[in-house]
Amino acid sequence: MENRDSRNPETLRIRRPRILRFGIGAAFLLLLLAAGCGAPGEPTPPSPPIPVAVRDLAAQQAGDAVQITFTLPAKTVAGERLTDTPAAEILRGTLKPDGSPDSKSFRVVETIPGALLGEYRTADKVQIINRLTADELRANHDRALAYRVRTRASRKRASADSNTAIVLIRSVPERITTLHGTVTEQAVELSWTAPTHTSTGEPLPAISEYRVYRGEIDPASADAAANDLSHAKWKSPLAFLGSVHAETYRDNAFDFGKTYVYTVRTVIPADGSTVESSDSVPAIVGPRDVFPPAAPQGLVGAIIVGSPTNAPEVELSWSINTETDLAGYRVYRGEQQDTPGKLVTTDLLLSPVYRDTSVQFGHTYWYSVTAVDRSGNESEHSAPVAAEVAQPSS
Repeated sequence: MENRDSRNPETLRIRRPRILRFGIGAAFLLLLLAAGCGAPGEPTPPSPPIPVAVRDLAAQQAGDAVQITFTLPAKTVAGERLTDTPAAEILRGTLKPDGSPDSKSFRVVETIPGALLGEYRTADKVQIINRLTADELRANHDRALAYRVRTRASRKRASADSNTAIVLIRSVPERITTLHGTVTEQAVELSWTAPTHTSTGEPLPAISEYRVYRGEIDPASADAAANDLSHAKWKSPLAFLGSVHAETYRDNAFDFGKTYVYTVRTVIPADGSTVESSDSVPAIVGPRDVFPPAAPQGLVGAIIVGSPTNAPEVELSWSINTETDLAGYRVYRGEQQDTPGKLVTTDLLLSPVYRDTSVQFGHTYWYSVTAVDRSGNESEHSAPVAAEVAQPSS
């Protein structure tokens, strides 16, 4: 007996579409499942590296700015080594009435890209200066500011915030705007004009002292550094040199041939302690040795004649110079008293003696000696000495 459905065309037309709809729906469902659940072994994008949080942040007032110091993280929170230097974001906030940091008040005030962060390294620390405007100094005078830092190895995720560093903002002297450096043979002499107001325009109280700082830079960067000290290529950073109470300072511990940057900070008392101003305008000094040694003293000559058949000689000697950069001596000879004559030594003499074996009988010679330093500076001629080489008696 045949099945009625198989013989009924209407039934077939109705059921076939149902079977077709079921097949499409099942396929669509499978596609959805496939999209929602990755196939086993399918690669997934790596998680962005997250640096560990900074834990040693410190902050202190530096003139009209705050200096932030911390150690840059070297690993991620997963314990992996950071392959690139992360960027640093400095956040600044305020305190609640109870003295605790107000987390809602923190805002990013400085962002240093990782590619530039090396310029802020000092030894194993990063030092960043957050400058405060005159309005910010007035608004926060005798109030505490709070700082935090976070680092970022990718745009997607930053590290957790660091510990909080709190610094009390005090009124400081205005920046010294004139600083002059003059090179002498013995010292670099600095002079400046005393400030009269604070950085917020108030009359300046009594000045405790001035502190002088000096660093060394690559001489090729001197011109750029004169316009903007951030363009200096440092060989050694600014370091404390000494303190004075007057508006002058003598740096006796300098070396010719180096290029120095000098700055001066004004110090005033503040609640049992002291505060410094910002760095003065810099004085860039490249001491060059243009100072010759002293003329040799005590020149004497003696004529040496062995026999009538031997050529005569003149032996000279003089007192040794005391310059520490002395390179040697030159000897000059002429046959007229009032002229220095010609150079008779091809090389610098290292000791204060010379024997002239090129003299002749029957001549009177006038000798003088000069001293030469390692920079090539030559002294004045010594007082001349005469040597009369008389004809020997037969």
